[in-house]
Amino acid sequence: MMSMHLHQSAVTVLGLGPMGRALAGAFLEAGLRTTVWNRTPGRDADLLARGAAGARSAEEAVAASALTVICVVNDDAVDAVLRRDAVAAVLKGRTVVNLSADTPERARDLADWAAGHGVRYLDGAIMTPNTPIGTPAAVFLHAGPADLYAEHRTVLEALGGTHTHLGEDIGRAAAYDIALLDIFWTAMAGYAHALAVARAEGVTARELAPFAKGIVDILPPIIEQSVEETERGDFPGDGNPITSAVSSMAHIVHTSEAHGIDAGVMRAAEGMARRAIGRGHGADGFLRIAELLGRR
Repeated sequence: MMSMHLHQSAVTVLGLGPMGRALAGAFLEAGLRTTVWNRTPGRDADLLARGAAGARSAEEAVAASALTVICVVNDDAVDAVLRRDAVAAVLKGRTVVNLSADTPERARDLADWAAGHGVRYLDGAIMTPNTPIGTPAAVFLHAGPADLYAEHRTVLEALGGTHTHLGEDIGRAAAYDIALLDIFWTAMAGYAHALAVARAEGVTARELAPFAKGIVDILPPIIEQSVEETERGDFPGDGNPITSAVSSMAHIVHTSEAHGIDAGVMRAAEGMARRAIGRGHGADGFLRIAELLGRR
């Protein structure tokens, strides 16, 4: 049964793209009094039909709740909405949770602006698409003052899924977001390239799919094993040294380019591996390149 605290809570959602609408919908589903606003009108019809209150301006929207959740395309868009005198004046003493994706540097800059205007600020990241929002599959990361997070945690948990407070460094959620999306988009680029090469060789996506999933299943134990290796700075290559990795990368480049398929991403990976070999790490495992990439 929902707590009385949750029933009596109010929240404002700024930004009604697919993710913003999902957030507002989850708040409504949880029984919160929800006010919504978007720079482009007309995206709130379904939410209004479900009981949301529509605001005519951003300042009217933030005035409706002690807690405002903003989710827009990036922090440039956040600036365009919040860094206006009329909005900042209303936000003074209220809390903003920024779930827009951007860099740790931008998160810290926004936190500095908020502190200078008396705005209480938390930064966050959403690590799932919009469809799991409101379900146990959603994943949220938060950063900022622990007491402020604790104060609003019950309302934030109405969004479903798991919520992790990563610490008081306001840029920490964005740092996780950048690192995790680095994995995701690099993997997606690799899969897109694999589809192109497979098609050129007469292999359909449907034929490739079960084996592609098998390749993905190899990664979790590698990630788990790499934790201690990375902390030690020791990257044993007993099973698959970098020299072996370079050989298979060269085959991918050759086959791709023989079909006229751009192999720039794999050439970049091969180049990093060859640089590691050139520095005497040919017998090490592939993740040695993480250490080399971090050197200035």
